[in-house]
Amino acid sequence: MKIVVALCFLMSAPLYAGTAVIVNANNNSGVDIDTVKKIYLGKMKAFPDGSRAIPLTFEQGNDTRNAFNNGVLGKSESQYSAFWSKLVFTGRGTPPEMIATDEEMLQLVATNPNTIGFIDESKVSGDVKIVGTF
Repeated sequence: MKIVVALCFLMSAPLYAGTAVIVNANNNSGVDIDTVKKIYLGKMKAFPDGSRAIPLTFEQGNDTRNAFNNGVLGKSESQYSAFWSKLVFTGRGTPPEMIATDEEMLQLVATNPNTIGFIDESKVSGDVKIVGTF
């Protein structure tokens, strides 16, 4: 009976794949999660090798974006939006480019060595490199 209850509990739990921070497969700049955080908060505008970094994010309301903001940046959606509103208003930064779909994120990172993004780990292809998961 205990086994049946345990199995029912496990089967009702949602399966959750992690989220992967990705860069172009040819990006060998040595990006780590601390660098990712600095890029997404506008504190760094380049990868460690000096090449320009173009951060990508999903549109507001996206679950993967919310997980990234909370898990990597330590900010809720409202905190993240307010943070960037202030930087834009003062002329001190440009927020990450917003995109709509996982497919678009993957395609943009796969084709541009300067981009950095994040996507559901289960959707990662060989065209990109994972620099961290959460």
